[in-house]
Amino acid sequence: MAYYLFKRKIKIIGGFKETVFIKDIVFYKMITPYTMKQAKKFGVTLKVSKDPSKKLDVFKNGVKIASIGAKGYKDYGMYLIEKGENYANERRRLYRIRHAGEGSKVGSNGYYAWHLLW
Repeated sequence: MAYYLFKRKIKIIGGFKETVFIKDIVFYKMITPYTMKQAKKFGVTLKVSKDPSKKLDVFKNGVKIASIGAKGYKDYGMYLIEKGENYANERRRLYRIRHAGEGSKVGSNGYYAWHLLW
């Protein structure tokens, strides 16, 4: 499931206006297959976040336990789709260096971001 955003661009050719629509995938409204697989492994469910600065809300037994993923940034699943496995693995490696230790604090937002998004 992907959501698309159509940007309108006006080109002027020889004094005439021409409207061109450019299609961009808006990833922050999409739960990637990788993230869904990880959520299943951890026994949680995901929904697009109601927090405007976050991508996903994490639920366990119907209770919200975390909000994860900053909306302006991509994650491992997005890189897999967009750029392929090699590039995604490098981005994951760099994320894990930047956020070392967050994946071990069980139940924290960082824990769920580390394990579900990366």
